[in-house]
Amino acid sequence: MNKSQGHTQPKKYGMVIDLDKCTGCGSCMVACMAENNVPFKKDETNKRDSITWMKVYKLTNGKPFPEGDTCYLPRPCMHCEGHNGHSPCVSVCPATATDYSTDTGIVSQIYTRCFGCRYCMGACPYHARYFNWWDPVWPAGMEEMLSPDVSVRVRGVVEKCSFCFHRYQRAMDKAHLEGRREITEEEYQTSCTQACPAGAIVFGDLNNPDHKVYQMVKPDNAHSGRPTAPNTFRLLERLGTNPKVYYLSSREWVRKNGDNYLKGEGKVGPKH
Repeated sequence: MNKSQGHTQPKKYGMVIDLDKCTGCGSCMVACMAENNVPFKKDETNKRDSITWMKVYKLTNGKPFPEGDTCYLPRPCMHCEGHNGHSPCVSVCPATATDYSTDTGIVSQIYTRCFGCRYCMGACPYHARYFNWWDPVWPAGMEEMLSPDVSVRVRGVVEKCSFCFHRYQRAMDKAHLEGRREITEEEYQTSCTQACPAGAIVFGDLNNPDHKVYQMVKPDNAHSGRPTAPNTFRLLERLGTNPKVYYLSSREWVRKNGDNYLKGEGKVGPKH
């Protein structure tokens, strides 16, 4: 627990992604798939049934050369806090297969409880959840390279980014063996954070002023964690989902796209 004003408070893990640094290389996507045993098919051309926990979108300002500009936006699960932990996906799951942890701020996914109703997919405004249509078939020999810390999902369940929660568990186990009750910022980092060659992804505890994510965002935790640092925003802020993934960009058109703002038409719904 972090000490604040004479009392302890739970952790709230989150991300800051600097869109001015992201080059769209896709290293975060590859690292996520390798770390979390994300299944794939031999033919991935049909994107309607492919699974990508971390997905990189390409945005443009819609202007011709030389005013044209491009931005790449990585999108993991937002791990929404919602209102007191009632995030959209958690609120609709009839099997309690997904839950919000008040100790870490992470939205979990328990595959053995999920029966594939996909209510959570319909409730998620970020399209961050994927239904597994097929039993995974790994190329010969590749099954020996799977991570032993992450269960391989069978068909018929919904899956998503977990902020590499198994790494948190491993770090906590190590801390307990060493007689510690806390872990350092460096001991728990997601695979996408470590794989990003541009250093665009930063991960840590948003409740800890010593962590870099807190210093970059300066979240107003008294008001649903809204960022107070300049040029920082969250996707679809107006929905009140209170996501714990923050974005940073010096470009105004990028920040407006984060809330699907169209000049002359006010704010509109999600664009696909």
